[in-house]
Amino acid sequence: MTNLQKFNFEQNEVQTVLINEELYFIGKEISTILGYSNSRKALSDHVDPEDKLVLTSQIVTLENIPNRGLIGINESGLFSLVIGSKLPTAKKFKRWVTKEVLPSIRKNGMYATDELLDNPDLLIEVATKLKEERTLRLVAEQRVAEYEPKIGYLDSILQSTDTVAITQIAADYGLSAMALNKKLHELKVQHKVSGQWILYTKHQREGYTKSHTVKVPKADGTEKVVMNTKWTQKGRLFIYELLKDNGIYPLMDIEQLQLA
Repeated sequence: MTNLQKFNFEQNEVQTVLINEELYFIGKEISTILGYSNSRKALSDHVDPEDKLVLTSQIVTLENIPNRGLIGINESGLFSLVIGSKLPTAKKFKRWVTKEVLPSIRKNGMYATDELLDNPDLLIEVATKLKEERTLRLVAEQRVAEYEPKIGYLDSILQSTDTVAITQIAADYGLSAMALNKKLHELKVQHKVSGQWILYTKHQREGYTKSHTVKVPKADGTEKVVMNTKWTQKGRLFIYELLKDNGIYPLMDIEQLQLA
């Protein structure tokens, strides 16, 4: 359920929306008011991922929403932008938010007093506790709610129990199977033995792969036996974490980062 309200700060419109009892501001609007020249960079540098939400026309009614949506930020995200702002009016803005906007919305949650706003360290501490409490609540809700498919690449791994070919995993990264196999070799995961990719000894007992032999017909009518290796979801998760540590991300995650 959403509830849209509009406010005005020194001729600048500030839109707020209540989604599932949590208040969100439009990230671009707040960034502009606080003097950030690049709102996308400001949101990326100062606001944690858990404090952002992509607002689309499917979940909220706002003016001029692009197809990719708008980035909404919660109270914790807003105060992160305030703390990072070098604009002299930033203090005036945060007082306005807490004295006019939040009371008018009458939201139960984090309410920043003057004492809190004048103490950045205390503000960060309170915001951190708020996020911790929210995380615990979300975990509890996840445990009792029906499981719903998520859109992240990591979630797609966790949903599946099937084994997958290296070709499929490579495609998730926009790579060829040859390129991904080569990268895994460079990262000391596997090496070639008689034309077959074999895991190094330290990885062989981790349950990353399942292999079986198949007979392949040859041109002369005879058959040769080759090993067909597929990756388990545990192995796929291992590849995901390994590549992420080396700055390589699946296309699905890159698209989400671009939206953020």
